[in-house]
Amino acid sequence: MNRDEALQRMEVLYTEIENHNYQYYVLDNPSISDYEYDKLMKELLTLEEAYPELKKVNSPSERVGGEPLPFFSKVVHEIPMLSLGNSFSEQDLRDFDRRVRQGLEEGEKVEYVCELKIDGLAVSLRYEQGQFIRGATRGDGNVGEDITQNLKTIRSIPLQLKEAVNLEVRGEAYMPKKEFQRINKEREQQGEELFANPRNSAAGSLRQLNPKIAANRKLDIFLYGIGQLEGLDVGSHAEGLQALENLGLKTNKERQVVSSVEEMLVFIEKWTANRATLDYEIDGIVIKVNSYQQQEKLGFTAKSPRWATAYKFPAEESVTILKDIEVSVGRTGAITPTAILEPVLLAGTTVQRASLHNEDLIREKDIRIGDHVIVKKAGDIIPEVVQVLVEKRTGNEEPYSMPSHCPECESELVRLEGEVALRCLNPQCPAQIKEGMIHFVSRQAMNIDGLGEKVIIQLYQNQLIRDVADLYYLQREELLRLERMGEKSVDNLLQAIESSKENSLEKLLFGLGIRLVGAKAAKTLAQEFEELDRLAQASAGEIEAINEIGPKMAQSVVEYFAIPEVQEMLTRLKAAAVNMSYKGPKRIVDVDNSSFFAGKTVVLTGTLEQLTRNEAKEKLEALGAKVTGSVSKSTDVVVAGENAGSKLEKAQQLGIEVIDENEMIKRIG
Repeated sequence: MNRDEALQRMEVLYTEIENHNYQYYVLDNPSISDYEYDKLMKELLTLEEAYPELKKVNSPSERVGGEPLPFFSKVVHEIPMLSLGNSFSEQDLRDFDRRVRQGLEEGEKVEYVCELKIDGLAVSLRYEQGQFIRGATRGDGNVGEDITQNLKTIRSIPLQLKEAVNLEVRGEAYMPKKEFQRINKEREQQGEELFANPRNSAAGSLRQLNPKIAANRKLDIFLYGIGQLEGLDVGSHAEGLQALENLGLKTNKERQVVSSVEEMLVFIEKWTANRATLDYEIDGIVIKVNSYQQQEKLGFTAKSPRWATAYKFPAEESVTILKDIEVSVGRTGAITPTAILEPVLLAGTTVQRASLHNEDLIREKDIRIGDHVIVKKAGDIIPEVVQVLVEKRTGNEEPYSMPSHCPECESELVRLEGEVALRCLNPQCPAQIKEGMIHFVSRQAMNIDGLGEKVIIQLYQNQLIRDVADLYYLQREELLRLERMGEKSVDNLLQAIESSKENSLEKLLFGLGIRLVGAKAAKTLAQEFEELDRLAQASAGEIEAINEIGPKMAQSVVEYFAIPEVQEMLTRLKAAAVNMSYKGPKRIVDVDNSSFFAGKTVVLTGTLEQLTRNEAKEKLEALGAKVTGSVSKSTDVVVAGENAGSKLEKAQQLGIEVIDENEMIKRIG
């Protein structure tokens, strides 16, 4: 076979194999035997080995997993992947329905789509001209990790759509129950630690740097939402799901359009009773307003869309014995008691530890070591002790008293006025230092890949780090002397540390772990003060004057920057060239009403040449514009780039002003 013949045969195999994948993994209707499929794949692999230059980027052979990756690069979601608000009862659903109807015109008809809430890992898939080009994790909602190579191993994800559209679609990657059982059986036979549940197994598989491991675990996916779509016009969520199916994407068929809370409850009752019959885990029902136009009217809160809610199944409960109580020291010095339990199966997971929250709860529930207790998972996630079965007591149970001194540094514990938790106030407490550093490198903070909890503890125990500034002075030679630290992993780690120096100020602020300052408050402070030095020198009154910042938080910030050790640490961070400036859009306090975009609703469509879509969005929002994803009667301006599709046509039909990118930049000024 010559080169031209090989190319022609490879093209036939690409089409044939992907069609069989679709038939088997999406439609669940295989058209050939496994033996025949394996023969086709083997033929393709042989041709690609003989003619590597002819191999397509999205060849079906990618599904067997390629070479290990050095690290995951970051992906900025142009449209944030927000989490959903939760509902736990019929009343919560009625309140959700009431809020939706209040947010629309009086008497306006509302439909909802009820879907199963898949218990897996949220991901985003990007297609350009129908070709799969990138896949990412949700991450913190704004920035995720590029896991394209691992997602290519999921055979129900098409590498080529049935139409050449530009699409960003969201979904849930999951591990089927049968696959979870198979893997755990293998691990048991090999003497390896068993996976806790399918959700964690799926997440761990997709965050492996070796795609061959992901390929071996046979994950699956359901796509449930459109982030961006060019080339097709859909007006509702139900239509959007059908459009995804028409493109060859896998959606969950167990969904229903309803028009009342009563119909929602029927759907919920059905799947509460039947969830165990499914070959995948679900932890609730997602309910979304069907009309895209109504979704746009309802908008978003800071954390979640107002047009959707996630009904969580009632927490599963089990009875077990409380064997002991341990206490741990958090990064702020708070002492947290944890129940050590006789292992018990709960919501598909073996539970051996559960939260006891604080000393007051132990006293209030009269929890004793040796008690029979009822344990539940709050929202199917966090185990907690909810009740003591007093009637099962034998008289051998032991009352528990919280320690008077820190279990890590032996400093005396105190309870601050107005607080429930006991605290260790020693800033040099080893537990606080380690927990603080683990927080500093976490995803929402400085996001340093390769610096997990075990590595942080190893560095601390080897006296290589004593505060977060030390991370930026680590030397390659000293890292190579540590156990399980090879040249490649050390180089990747040092590169990740170096890259984190470029983070915007809010990441650093959150990472510092200032008491009461969460991720949102850190961004607010960074936007307002723009430079760390300005914030560090501000008074409590200046900080409290900012909208959303209260007096306790303001005082906490002032007290933090007054600590000499903190001042020294910040000096060392600055000397290491860690960025201490805000890089995002300015905080909008008083919008310049003279700006053309102030108060206007703007839609971006097509390909922009001079700015990324995210950059354009930030600039427009900084001028007081509201940037949305779909065109409606409430849209004021459409910015049309190259290859603008149905949104441009709709804008022209509605008589909405359309400008190009150059005009947008000119009006931005």
